[in-house]
Amino acid sequence: MTTPTRGFNDAEFAARCTHAQAAMARADVGALLLTSEAEIRYFTGFMTQFWQSPTRPWFVVIPSSGKPVAVIPSIGAPLMRQCYTENIISWASPAADDDGITLVADVIRQHVAKGGSLGMLMGRETAVRMPLADLFALQKALGAINLHDMTADIQQIRTVKSPAEQAKLRHICGIVSDVFAHVPDWLQAGMPFDSCFRRFKIDALERGVDDVSYLVGGVGAGGYDDIIGPPFAKALATGDVLMFDTGCIWDGYFSDFDRNFSIGPASAEAQDAHKKLFDATEAALSILRPGITAADLFAAMDDILRPDPSSSGDDVGRYGHGLGIQLTETPSHTAWDKTEITAGMALTIEPSISYGNGFMMVAEENLLVHDDHVELLTTRAPRDLPVI
Repeated sequence: MTTPTRGFNDAEFAARCTHAQAAMARADVGALLLTSEAEIRYFTGFMTQFWQSPTRPWFVVIPSSGKPVAVIPSIGAPLMRQCYTENIISWASPAADDDGITLVADVIRQHVAKGGSLGMLMGRETAVRMPLADLFALQKALGAINLHDMTADIQQIRTVKSPAEQAKLRHICGIVSDVFAHVPDWLQAGMPFDSCFRRFKIDALERGVDDVSYLVGGVGAGGYDDIIGPPFAKALATGDVLMFDTGCIWDGYFSDFDRNFSIGPASAEAQDAHKKLFDATEAALSILRPGITAADLFAAMDDILRPDPSSSGDDVGRYGHGLGIQLTETPSHTAWDKTEITAGMALTIEPSISYGNGFMMVAEENLLVHDDHVELLTTRAPRDLPVI
């Protein structure tokens, strides 16, 4: 496996900003204000784990032309100077009263006239990362400048992955596929479930992921009923069905898929559930091409999992989503999401099913959509439930 080059060249960021600025021009928006990690990283390359701290706000303003302007705490200036920015304005943060609001308001007013519009992200799967009181203060400082929602435009730009982004996704999914392939080499009855989590993370790190930022799972006799909880110390026993679901990172890009296992022979119900999930995934893959919608993918899977709409089935709300610099991105494979699938999208296919006495089972694959084919990034799970 050839390791991709880390980071991106300026041409990549210039193209992203150009797309955003074209959308801003169509909406008559003078500047775009970004406050959240994913968007700031996407448009500038500013990547740091310092986002874990909630203390300091971070602002990036994309003007109608040219490079982004960063208005950030001084602690981040050295790193931001390595990124795709035109100018960096910083202050000592945290500040007692004005934590960058006056500075960012001044920058916005340089690019947006009175009565003009400032773009922000306001919709689903976005967040304004500053105290609510500071947002009110910013609105007051901006006076007659209006706020315009740019969520749909920016999310559409981000859904189409460049060749360089695709290479990073291909790389991380390949590594994690290898991690899952070797789980049967060490997983065995008697191991505490929380120890299995530690062993999984160690193996993933040794094989080359940068971080295992997300690892959840479930286990129980005959099946599991929770897929987002932390690990616990239950010793694996014959008859248990278990699942690991992981989001590993390489150079800021995620994998996100799971695998199911049985300790010893599984019940007929568990085996049947696993086969239905495989068949539902196949149904989605068989129709997946540019031009269909996320809702079409949901319907294809739901027809397999719930041929009778009144029967029990999916309770988690969707059967997959977008993938990239966040563990989950738009679109959502739901009955209501009419987002059109286009070439360049990275997606997960993630059907789930209820069975037995309150059990559930989830399966997930990662893929890239091309003009004339679908590329599986993950090594496909078998139809039969793997037995340890």
